[in-house]
Amino acid sequence: MGKEENSLPDHSSAAYHTPVLLNEVLEYLNIKKDGIYVDCTFGGGGHSKAILEKLEEKGKLIAFDQDEDARKNVPDDQRVLFIPHNFRHLQRFLRLHSISQVDGVLADLGVSSHQFDEAGRGFSTRFNADMDMRMDQRQELTAFNILNTYSEQQLHKLFEQYGEVTNAKTLAKTIVAARKTTSLQSIDAFKNALHGIVKGNPAKYFAQVFQALRIEVNDELGALKELLNQIPLIIKPGGRVAIITFHSLEDRLVKKFFKIGTFEEQVDHPFEMSVNKNPLKLVTKKPVEASAEERKKNPRSRSAKLRVAEKID
Repeated sequence: MGKEENSLPDHSSAAYHTPVLLNEVLEYLNIKKDGIYVDCTFGGGGHSKAILEKLEEKGKLIAFDQDEDARKNVPDDQRVLFIPHNFRHLQRFLRLHSISQVDGVLADLGVSSHQFDEAGRGFSTRFNADMDMRMDQRQELTAFNILNTYSEQQLHKLFEQYGEVTNAKTLAKTIVAARKTTSLQSIDAFKNALHGIVKGNPAKYFAQVFQALRIEVNDELGALKELLNQIPLIIKPGGRVAIITFHSLEDRLVKKFFKIGTFEEQVDHPFEMSVNKNPLKLVTKKPVEASAEERKKNPRSRSAKLRVAEKID
């Protein structure tokens, strides 16, 4: 599942997004005072602020975030370079700013507390709003577009793979039938149309459905794969990458890439000795999870898993 939602939004200034596993991230990144670091998911700037506190004047932080709202949180600090784009373009924008390699990369994946709590963004099942779910408001594809135009087969595959919805086939069939007579543009209209087929706990069921739509709208798994493929190219030897995931789909991708250094299937050839040399070594053999204390203070940390790898010399 994605970052878990609290029952009520908190609109205090500190609640834009509480950084998850903050102390663990700082420890594992092993920050050099004059190093160059990338925060791929700047959001409320919690992780970035903590990294900056460990950097001296010559240090640099490059912060990526495709959500325009995140720009409001960027500190007035000459060491910070804010890139208002998806982290899948990491290497391209580093090159544009004459940076070839960095000392560390952090990515805290999923949806920020702010995005969940902004009713109009359509990320949360708690509010009635348009079925939007775009992290980057500049893009055209929304959740409503998907519900309105995808074929029954496409919807079935989407909910089965990205949401692990048990009755994905029935769900897809119901959506295709409902959209012929009803507009599914609002969250309430969408939920009402599915009322008769909800399996188990409605809150959990719709969380899975919304997760699947959100992943598709923002091509989250595609972006993550592109990011991971760039990591060995842009991290200095001895530098580290720390990635926090919030559901098994993301975690499996990170685990596989850190372990073998590629997404390509390894085919054994009887007459060839071709061994794929992994440019990364695992720092965390098992994923690091939030402490009981953190889980109590920040329920959204319950599903967080941190994996860390190091670039081999």
